[in-house]
Amino acid sequence: MVVMSVVCRSAVPEDVEALYELIEGYAAKGIMLPRSREALARTIDTFIVASDDERLIGCGSLCRLGSDLVEIRSLGIADGYKGQGIGSKLVDALIAEAKLQGIPKVMALTYESAFFQKNGFQIVDKEIFPEKVWTDCVNCPKQHCCDEIAVVRIIEPAQENEQLSFAQM
Repeated sequence: MVVMSVVCRSAVPEDVEALYELIEGYAAKGIMLPRSREALARTIDTFIVASDDERLIGCGSLCRLGSDLVEIRSLGIADGYKGQGIGSKLVDALIAEAKLQGIPKVMALTYESAFFQKNGFQIVDKEIFPEKVWTDCVNCPKQHCCDEIAVVRIIEPAQENEQLSFAQM
């Protein structure tokens, strides 16, 4: 399927069901933590979604782990839309949001380290993120046998006169 026009935008409450279904598909394969509809509704302002003319086809969110660190979470693309640069557009939008918030470090735990490296991240030892370990890993069934790879990207905070919007992505 060829996507003509993909727009990245802030998620809205009407996106909850589509987000839930997309994330649940990944969670069923064991490659993403599940999120309840209630949790998605509570954190909807942390999500950026990609949509074509008809439907939500991708998502990602930022979770603040400290004053200088955010995590990219729940990054996924709908089947049939992978390999078209949508994931990179979402990462760019999430990086822009972290930049606007003045947060210099963006991390992720992933099975797709090559994708993140292509997007300017470096592989690091996950133990350098105690904020992540104490926030989420304590409740994860894979806590003691985690096979995800930690990646990080250091960014420059936005200047006061720099205004980015998702519509520009």
